[in-house]
Amino acid sequence: MLSVAQLWIPFVVLASIGQTLRNAMQRGLTASLGTVGATHIRFLFGFPFSLVFLGLVLVATHDALPRPLLAFWPWLVVGTMAQIVATALMLAAMNLRSFVVATAYTKTEAIQAAVFGFIFLGDQLTLLKTIAILIATAGVVVTAIKPGGEKGFSDIKPTLLGLGAAATFALSAVGYRGAILNVPGATFVTAASFTLVLGLFLQTVTLSGYLVAFDRKTMFAIFRLWKPSMLAGFMGAFASQFWFLSFALTAVANVRTLALIEVLFAQGISHYSFKQKATAREVAGIALIVVGVGLLVAVQ
Repeated sequence: MLSVAQLWIPFVVLASIGQTLRNAMQRGLTASLGTVGATHIRFLFGFPFSLVFLGLVLVATHDALPRPLLAFWPWLVVGTMAQIVATALMLAAMNLRSFVVATAYTKTEAIQAAVFGFIFLGDQLTLLKTIAILIATAGVVVTAIKPGGEKGFSDIKPTLLGLGAAATFALSAVGYRGAILNVPGATFVTAASFTLVLGLFLQTVTLSGYLVAFDRKTMFAIFRLWKPSMLAGFMGAFASQFWFLSFALTAVANVRTLALIEVLFAQGISHYSFKQKATAREVAGIALIVVGVGLLVAVQ
């Protein structure tokens, strides 16, 4: 039976499933809403669900509404703003490459998260965990790189977008963990849920303000597509709830390495929904990801 400290493992699995489904939903909305519009739905429609989650948590834990430390706020701003940029870059990459390969690009985040977590939060990694991260990330690289692919901007652009998304996702994860660690006097569940609500609120206000000021047509289009957007928002809030619970319990590098299983889920979505077949190289890369993730879990 898992201890509380090990609960981050099933939390990450649930978050990865929810995020893969949300990404697929957002990808389908990009053609109608554009990159910024499709990015915004995860925040705008996810925020109400995060309030519901927090309310349920407060009732279950009997915690009072937390009062975060002053250091909480800069960490939260870093996490929220980096996530907005990362999501936009990821969706742009998905429009230029297959769903599974674009997802694989973003999963180079694991190594960057390990570096950022060590520098900014002092998160420590053992030798075996470092090896696990390297193996899993090697699998991502094998999956993503296209040997003999077309040269030029058309092939470089999705790579740069995907790697940029990975870097900003890593920075976002570090920001969120830093914020959660600065919520004293509450259970880890309450600290994570509270941080999620404020993060989604800040993101909703930021992107809504941008669209109202510069692209009202897209803002109106978002509300016209409220049914699919609501579902994507729920899945986004669901995934984020479990990401934040994971960040409250363990180092960012552990979370983001295990999150590489999302590539497996993306492969399934790509095959069954988008009719995109995996190549032998992609299968070999996925096998490396499984080995690396398995090693990471085994050394916990």
